[in-house]
Amino acid sequence: MLHPSKIKSFSEIRNWVLETLINRLKSASESEHSVTVVFHFHYAMFCLLLVFMCFGERVKDEILSDILRVQRNRLLSISRFNILNFWPRVTRIFLRKRWEEFLKLRKDQEDVLLPLIRARKQVKESGLNNVKSVVSYVDTLLELELPEEKRKLSEDEMVTLCSEFLNAGADTTSTALQWIMANLVKYPDVQRRIVEEIRDVMGEDSNGEKKEVKEEDLHKFPYLKCVILEGLRRHPPGHFVLPHAVTEDVVLNGYLVPKNGTVNFMVAQMGWDPHVWGEDPMEFKPERFLNDETFDITGTKEIKMMPFGAGRRICPGYNLALLHLEYFVANLVWNFDWKVPDGGHVDLSEKQEFTMVMKNPLQVHICPRI
Repeated sequence: MLHPSKIKSFSEIRNWVLETLINRLKSASESEHSVTVVFHFHYAMFCLLLVFMCFGERVKDEILSDILRVQRNRLLSISRFNILNFWPRVTRIFLRKRWEEFLKLRKDQEDVLLPLIRARKQVKESGLNNVKSVVSYVDTLLELELPEEKRKLSEDEMVTLCSEFLNAGADTTSTALQWIMANLVKYPDVQRRIVEEIRDVMGEDSNGEKKEVKEEDLHKFPYLKCVILEGLRRHPPGHFVLPHAVTEDVVLNGYLVPKNGTVNFMVAQMGWDPHVWGEDPMEFKPERFLNDETFDITGTKEIKMMPFGAGRRICPGYNLALLHLEYFVANLVWNFDWKVPDGGHVDLSEKQEFTMVMKNPLQVHICPRI
């Protein structure tokens, strides 16, 4: 699913999602002076883009709402149910109501996702699949076989994997998108410089209408890439990567990391380290990446920040995430002028949900860019 050819096959869907998002924002801006954009971002990334990539079709709004509801409920309850992983025989007795609540959420999830999985399976088995249709995530799960057990995935396993795909790909990206746009509102000079860079490359149609910034043009915008990287450095959606463990005793810089010891990487603090980023690491300065020609987001040469992790355990979807952020940020600032509403301000306070989100969601005044 994350091979470049597969990612490219969804370009038309990304264009459709972009048009839908722009129309929703335009409609909201005409009826409201101040628009809370996070709901629109999450709808675009989760309900439209990731749901299509997962199930290979556009689904009705009521089904989208159901998917969003069950996934959101499950996502926000993760920490509450963590204790159930330990001594399940004991917790089933002493935390019976919490187990019932967990199983109810799981049942709701299955009721919503299983019909979509079965519908996709029926299409594949009937041979009615459109020749031009994309290969969805569910398609790959249906074809997968576990070699040691010599069996296909069960429906229960596919529900879990679809849930992981949806949450991992949507929540992090919509969170990062909101943080980046918040800084573009807070620092209008940065926003203006992106627009100038796009204008120098794209120009305008003869009738004065804006052209879409196409995916194949994104490599022409070095400053845009710097803005995305600075957004991920300053506001990584996850302040920790998933915990790791060592398989044997390791001595690192004089410290013993014992066998089976859990290792956590403090992603946010790495990106804010003044020894690496200078005296002003908390300032939003995309220019710092313009002067660093050797920087590599994968950490192959050196690790200055690792919003996607690094090495063999790096997030496999980091290229897709960067594409989505570059594509949507470019077109959002190319189509609209993003400003602080009268009497408002951009609050960069944080709070922890599944990702590190804005404590006070971004509210903006947007108008079509002339």
